Amino acid sequence: MNVPDDSRFRREMASAYRSGWHFIDLVTAIPHSGDSLMVTLFGEPIIVAREQDEDVRAYRCLRRPRGAPQPVRCAIRYGMIFVNLDQRDHQLVEPETTTATPRSA
Repeated sequence: MNVPDDSRFRREMASAYRSGWHFIDLVTAIPHSGDSLMVTLFGEPIIVAREQDEDVRAYRCLRRPRGAPQPVRCAIRYGMIFVNLDQRDHQLVEPETTTATPRSA
């Protein structure tokens, strides 16, 4: 494992906390494909799972009947799992189309 220098690590952690990213657990908590853990973050149940392709993904569990889990942004930094529950990060945004009229010289 790559050990970061202390000042860079502190700077990245401060940036993560300010930007809405929240620490969940160490990645070693879900070592094998198919492993998962469930946490409650700000009253919302979140499942973090190691998928068959070995990627770690997080899902928000809906309390409504028959609600499918919603994907949540998930990142692994320095062996730690972070999730971002900010709704703005999960909305699909339509790309802006701009029209331009060429200028004549």
